[in-house]
Amino acid sequence: MSEEGGSTLPNRLGWRLPGQESLPEVARSVRVPAGASFWRRLFAFAGPGYLVAVGYMDPGNWATDLAGGSAFGYTLLSVILLSNLMAIVLQALAAKLGIVAGRDLASACRDAYPRPVSFSLWVLCELAIVACDLAEVIGTAIALNLLFGLPLVWGVLLTGFDVFLILALQRYGFRRIEAFVVSLLVIISLCFLFELAVARPDLGAVAAGFVPRPEIVTNPAMLYIAIGILGATVMPHNLYLHSAVVQTRDYARTDEGRREAVRFATIDSTIALSLALFVNAAILILSASAFHTTGQTEVAEIQDAYQLLAPTLGVAAASTFFAVALLASGQNSTVTATLAGQIVMEGFLNLRLKPWLRRLITRGIAIVPAVIVAALYGESGTAKLLVLSQVVLSLQLPFAVIPLVQFTSDRAKMGAFANPRWLQGLAWLVAAVIVVLNLKLLVDFVL
Repeated sequence: MSEEGGSTLPNRLGWRLPGQESLPEVARSVRVPAGASFWRRLFAFAGPGYLVAVGYMDPGNWATDLAGGSAFGYTLLSVILLSNLMAIVLQALAAKLGIVAGRDLASACRDAYPRPVSFSLWVLCELAIVACDLAEVIGTAIALNLLFGLPLVWGVLLTGFDVFLILALQRYGFRRIEAFVVSLLVIISLCFLFELAVARPDLGAVAAGFVPRPEIVTNPAMLYIAIGILGATVMPHNLYLHSAVVQTRDYARTDEGRREAVRFATIDSTIALSLALFVNAAILILSASAFHTTGQTEVAEIQDAYQLLAPTLGVAAASTFFAVALLASGQNSTVTATLAGQIVMEGFLNLRLKPWLRRLITRGIAIVPAVIVAALYGESGTAKLLVLSQVVLSLQLPFAVIPLVQFTSDRAKMGAFANPRWLQGLAWLVAAVIVVLNLKLLVDFVL
């Protein structure tokens, strides 16, 4: 069996069910010019990595990075760096699965595992998406409160209407969605460039912060924040998302075409995740330089950071730029969470709902606890809920990472594209680190 002149497809051999394209309404909708220059082809592939990178700098990251920076200074920069390197490896594997096998991670799990197992994985993944959506709801509501004085409860309810944003963008093609996401990423990056310029952090201390220290594991309070950072950085639903959105590219479905697609997709995601590393590190550096060094070690809430930035840094615009970046972050995450929810439900259950209905269901589940907490506990409650949502995300990670590494290392499923031994070792090491850190968190929590 061959396709477009290519050799036997590995997914004909090692998969039980025939592959089906993810996001069928936009599959193969972005043309890759054959015979064009390297840079033109790379530009055609650029986009999916930035959709993924959005999830690595959503409002949940802000809560964990702010808490880590104010409490422990620059120490947890090493955790952000390690998390980002792990993310680069895992997202490259997710892109490879989508390109080579022609299926996303969710449908791959449905194909490979018994129905009770795949159903359980679907439930866990839905919990992760709800936790992510919860962070977006709270983050957007906080940004609206800071910028316009809108009460938190009303801000949370207002986020229910952003379902129409993704629907409006989808009407104009997938490239428009990517352009919207990149535009907001540029706004976020410029805001934090300004913040760092006025904060003037100690560059020597920043460099030292990227060196790991044993106390990160031995100090339970620091470990809790570190695992929250891990959960906020390496996000399980992003693995499902990436394996699907790379299929929007109309590359040649031959061995050579797939090989080139894997290469360009890996470059795209690596560059995009480097931008996410800058933003995450910038939030923690800003918190450490503005708060920790001035003795304000308990600034864990976004609202407190907003109120304190301007007087601490002596620049009135510092707080405004902070809130604008937060609002852009929340809106960006809305777009990618919509797509991830659709991919997960269609892949695991082979159930296709209208995108607006799927989005309303997910957003509704997230809005209910956010409204309750905002009404009962106000700002302090929403801040704790933000950090908790990121720890929940981290606890879901092994259930996405282990199948991903297993599938991409299986020669029967991936053929010549299966992970070489060195990559298998690296990928399993990443999976082991994630599992061990989560077990440590659970033991500390119980004891």
